[in-house]
Amino acid sequence: MLNPFPDLFTYSLLAPFILRLVAGLIFVDLGFLAFKNEKERWVVSLAILRIPHQQKVIKVLGSLEIIGGLMLLLGFYTQIAALVLALFTFAESYIEYKDPEILKRSLVFYVMLLAILLSLLLSGAGTFAVDLPL
Repeated sequence: MLNPFPDLFTYSLLAPFILRLVAGLIFVDLGFLAFKNEKERWVVSLAILRIPHQQKVIKVLGSLEIIGGLMLLLGFYTQIAALVLALFTFAESYIEYKDPEILKRSLVFYVMLLAILLSLLLSGAGTFAVDLPL
């Protein structure tokens, strides 16, 4: 079957760019939430998982989410940022699965975010990025 809009393939490198922007903004927001509104929930969830030094872990996770989100926004080491953030997303989905009342995000949110990150891992940064395609 023929594609109904073959001329749009000219703009195919914009798709990873759009995914990068969305995922980057989400992770910057999640990082700031870990420092502010969701800090107490993160302490409880890390205590349930028996992870020591919850305050330090929250600072590291929040900082890495913000840095990773900014890397996605800029298109800087996109595949590495997508891989690391995919691991964080998988870990957060496990925490959400363990106790759904802690973070109050649905599993669908994590599946969608994981799909975006895996797409960026496989496709690269797209246009308007610091990364140079080889």
